[in-house]
Amino acid sequence: MASSKWARRAVMSGGGLAVAGVLAFGAYSFPQVLPKSLANLIRPTSVTTAVVQVAPVSEAVYGTGTVEPERWAKVVPLQRRRLVEICRCEGQAVKAGQVLARQDDAEERNLLQELEINHEQLDRNLRRAQTDRSKGDITAAGLEQRETAFDQSKSRIAAQRSRLDTLVLRAPMDGLVLRRDGEVGEIVGPTEVPFWVGQPTPLHVVAEINEEEIVKVAVGQKVFLRTEAFEGQALRADVSQITPKGDPTRKTFRVYLRLPQQTPLRIGMTVEANIIFREKQAAMVVPAEAVVANAVQEVGDNGRLRRVPVTVGVKGSRSVEVSGELSRGAVVLSPGRPDLAERTKVASSNRPEETAVAATPGSGNNAPPDRDMHPAGAQAREVQPVGEPEDYHTSALRSAVSAHIESVVLDTRRNAHKYR
Repeated sequence: MASSKWARRAVMSGGGLAVAGVLAFGAYSFPQVLPKSLANLIRPTSVTTAVVQVAPVSEAVYGTGTVEPERWAKVVPLQRRRLVEICRCEGQAVKAGQVLARQDDAEERNLLQELEINHEQLDRNLRRAQTDRSKGDITAAGLEQRETAFDQSKSRIAAQRSRLDTLVLRAPMDGLVLRRDGEVGEIVGPTEVPFWVGQPTPLHVVAEINEEEIVKVAVGQKVFLRTEAFEGQALRADVSQITPKGDPTRKTFRVYLRLPQQTPLRIGMTVEANIIFREKQAAMVVPAEAVVANAVQEVGDNGRLRRVPVTVGVKGSRSVEVSGELSRGAVVLSPGRPDLAERTKVASSNRPEETAVAATPGSGNNAPPDRDMHPAGAQAREVQPVGEPEDYHTSALRSAVSAHIESVVLDTRRNAHKYR
């Protein structure tokens, strides 16, 4: 009896070990068939990680604008008439008052001729009345009536000559004819602009900034510009003026950005502007996806997770500034895995430096800007890791990556009531 009892116990122990072995092999080869908590005890969970880096960070207000001369003017006709003469002067220097075009004035000239003939008759009548008055053949009231008619005629002739002069389009200032539209025979009026005249330098950018962001903008702030015409260049400007009154319809404020004398930008180009209003030379940064519920999951030397609470600072589309009990070079999960418990054993499926804060290749002042920038947006923030060849100013230019997303959200919130 005793021997059979021990035999049964041995069989049961051997069976238990066999079952445990099968479970261990299954968990290692096919962890998805077991609960995660049990599988993690046997085989580490595969995760992707990133390294905490120290990098300069900046925040920028995003806007779009157009390059314009600081001094320029449109030449607009006051009356809608046919063009009978127009200069071939696009790109040429002109003087203030120089004739650029003429409109058809035949009707106005005929009317002027009639007024002048009538004026001559009134002049003769006045002289005859003055002679008769000296002889006493006309009363003082009769003479005064003829003098009034003569003066009125003279005023009508002056007004008609002024109307004739408005049919002559003249240069409003010394400068260049920046653009010419229209040909002889076309009808133009106050809604058309046949000529743009201005001085080719200095230039500035007239940008539109959302009213939610204008409080962050101040005169003197640095600005980084991007345009598809100069894809690989970091173009600079600075804030020179902010319009005191915003546009209540578009909910924007106009901001003037002064360009350097040697800027490659041309009049009429559209640009994306990033006005830097806050910057730090060094801050701890991690990929944005690594932060979950204001915490990151650090991988310790023993391969186990530790939840580290952090305070988020500057936010970018791909990376964020964090502060907390983290040190440079620490390895964190990226993306974060809230489904993994504290002290879970993990194994990285990548090299952490592969998911470090990305940088755009380049060097010096001509490093190419981020290709993810989009011509719609309100605010931009981005970071650049230390040690990359890209300089700090070009790093700041890249801070516009997330601008278009934030602008779309802001515009949608503002205009939501229109579609209810």
